[in-house]
Amino acid sequence: MWDPNRLTVGPAPIDFVSLDDAALAIASRSLRGGVHLCNAYTLALADERPEIAEVLNTDAANLPDGMPLVWWAKRNGAPEAERVYGPDLMERVLDLGRAYDTRHYLYGSTTGVLAELEAAIGMRWPGTHIVGSKSPPFRDLTDDEIGESVIRAAVAGANVVWVGMGTPKQDLLVHRMATIGEGTFVAIGAAFDFIAGTKSQAPRWVMRIGMEWFYRLVTEPGRLWKRYLIYNAKFVRLLWRSRRQRQGTNSL
Repeated sequence: MWDPNRLTVGPAPIDFVSLDDAALAIASRSLRGGVHLCNAYTLALADERPEIAEVLNTDAANLPDGMPLVWWAKRNGAPEAERVYGPDLMERVLDLGRAYDTRHYLYGSTTGVLAELEAAIGMRWPGTHIVGSKSPPFRDLTDDEIGESVIRAAVAGANVVWVGMGTPKQDLLVHRMATIGEGTFVAIGAAFDFIAGTKSQAPRWVMRIGMEWFYRLVTEPGRLWKRYLIYNAKFVRLLWRSRRQRQGTNSL
């Protein structure tokens, strides 16, 4: 087990490490395999879809990308827990990676966003090694296509493959990549758009009070209404169930 502060939340274990520790583990290549940024939506989906739960229970690390998870952890055995926000994690690894000669591969989004992202990285973190990028088709990928992408990243010498395709597609893909490839494969969500500047992030104070979901719902209601209005409620029930289970275990 990579993280001594790993707690089970509903269907999956979560690694309640600091942002700095997670970034250092990835940049220094001490954490290898599939890495997932988990929030309310991720865990609510895993609670109803066994294949997602299996991925989260099998891969190398699940990081807490949501304030409700952090608040829950502080009350249930991890008082030092903090949020590992996907864009912050990617930025920190890009920065630290320059000292570790970390080589990055970008997988996902559109060719336009990838071009903007590479330009932003070059400007903000000069000397960062981006060894390749690919915008895959917007459909389910075949095993051959996934294998080819892993080989391309390996031939390019990538240590970290950042996968930005949205939950749960990116989590399932990262798992498949990690089972056939070496290195670290990170399901990073909307970080490509945020770092490239093609989408706006919620203000930091909104994130701190756990209301980022509302900001994103207002900015993209057509795409995100179900994710936040339905799955947030499922997540609340999941947290309550997890708390009851922990209380029952501790009473034995």
